[in-house]
Amino acid sequence: MGILSRASYVVRSKLNSLLNRAEDPTETLEYSYEQMRDELQEVKQGIADLTTQKKRLEMQKRRLEENVEKHNEQAREAVRQDREDLARQALEKKQAKMSQIEDLEGQISELQSTQDNLVEQKNELQNRIEEFRTKKETMKARYEAAEASSRVSEAMTGVGDEMSDVSQAIDRAEEQTDEMEARSEAMDELADTGAFDEAISDKDSIDRELSSGRTDAAVDSELATLKSDVEGGNGDTSSATSDGQTESTSESETSVSDPAVETELEELRDDENN
Repeated sequence: MGILSRASYVVRSKLNSLLNRAEDPTETLEYSYEQMRDELQEVKQGIADLTTQKKRLEMQKRRLEENVEKHNEQAREAVRQDREDLARQALEKKQAKMSQIEDLEGQISELQSTQDNLVEQKNELQNRIEEFRTKKETMKARYEAAEASSRVSEAMTGVGDEMSDVSQAIDRAEEQTDEMEARSEAMDELADTGAFDEAISDKDSIDRELSSGRTDAAVDSELATLKSDVEGGNGDTSSATSDGQTESTSESETSVSDPAVETELEELRDDENN
């Protein structure tokens, strides 16, 4: 197949596809039905014209038959009057009229045969039209039902695609919600552990350890006071003993302390006093 032939084939196929999409089967059926009815009308008109021609020939035949009867009377009257010449003329005219009648009868017979054929064709065509009309209505109903079903299917397909998108959106929303809930729980847990307080505080780890030590010392001091109040008089002895132990402990700690650390602590005290 040459290039031009292939191009022509492609163009015809494209045009055929476009025509198929543009064609409405119901309109095509209606058009065909109207065409058949027009043909039937033409056949009926032809039968009517043929019948008219036959009627004219039959009328002409009747006039000729009347003339034949008239020429018979003329011939009889001429014979009664001994006018053989007039009787001969009347008989000659009668024969001419009878010959015309025979020709008319032949024409009338042919027209009648043609009319009978046309009537049969008309009846057959009319039956075909009735059958086609029934099929047309059936096909039209089937096409409209199929078209409605197709529209419903297309709509349902669109709804299905939309519901798929909605389902995906719901899944994404659930994932985001789960993530936000987990994050919120993590924040609460960090808040309970004091991580946020440490993050926003300007104290370093040493400051926090010192602060914790001071808090523990205050608690110990208050606890000792409570014990002293409860024990009463024994509290003085215990207190004295405790003070002696504390002093001994302090002296012992002082005696074993690092001189460099002691010097740095002394400098820190001087800075605080100043």
